[in-house]
Amino acid sequence: MSEIGKSVRMERIFDRNTGNAIIIPMDHGVGAGPIQGIIDLPTTVNKVADGGANAVLGHMGLPKHGHRGYGRDVGLIIHLSASTSLGPDPNHKVIVTTIEEAIKVGADAVSIHVNVGAEDEAKMLQDMGNVARQCDEWGMPLLAMMYPRGPKVTSEHDVEFVKHAARVGAELGADIVKTNYTGDIESFKEVVNGCPVPVVIAGGPRMETEKQLIEMIYDSLQAGGKGVAIGRNVFQSEDPTRLVSHISKIVHKRMTPAEVFETE
Repeated sequence: MSEIGKSVRMERIFDRNTGNAIIIPMDHGVGAGPIQGIIDLPTTVNKVADGGANAVLGHMGLPKHGHRGYGRDVGLIIHLSASTSLGPDPNHKVIVTTIEEAIKVGADAVSIHVNVGAEDEAKMLQDMGNVARQCDEWGMPLLAMMYPRGPKVTSEHDVEFVKHAARVGAELGADIVKTNYTGDIESFKEVVNGCPVPVVIAGGPRMETEKQLIEMIYDSLQAGGKGVAIGRNVFQSEDPTRLVSHISKIVHKRMTPAEVFETE
């Protein structure tokens, strides 16, 4: 029965026709505080939902204070792990929410953050294994944010590190892996081919232009990626609704970047 539950919930995150997803993380309030774009959560959720986002992702404050309660539906992913920029080691993520608590607020999936290579990697891996088993028990999809970060990681976008981090997520039981784009189609194919679950790309630092973001998303799909989980580059944009609409044309309507900007 738990597999049925996962399938039903996954359909609320991934478009049934394309098999792709547009996820907008808004979990930054814990790590960075009330930064631009998420000061008013309900307004931002409405904006990205109107643009065509499949799901929003955040801590328990999202359903309590900001999740959309009317109009166009949008999936809800509850983030289980956290750290702050004020702590002694922001890379050390700890579990702050349980699967049961996420279920009680209507979550369609849960997420966890693991920094592969960090000083506290062992504890984060142990936590992820435990969470994954609980997700299997409850029929709850698990999105794992898998980032290569630590003393041995020379570049967080190097394909050797990224594909290792992504594979760790799948091996420990994730149903979806979010990780960094490696910079080009051929190298990202290695990440996708080495990870037996859907891979969605992170947005990373703020990009200089919307065109750069759209082209990165398009290239990731050509490599076999299944969508995006992009936060700051969306909710800190001048017009989040318009930007998500453009992303949807790439992710769901299979347009090229040139075709997207021609339709403006």
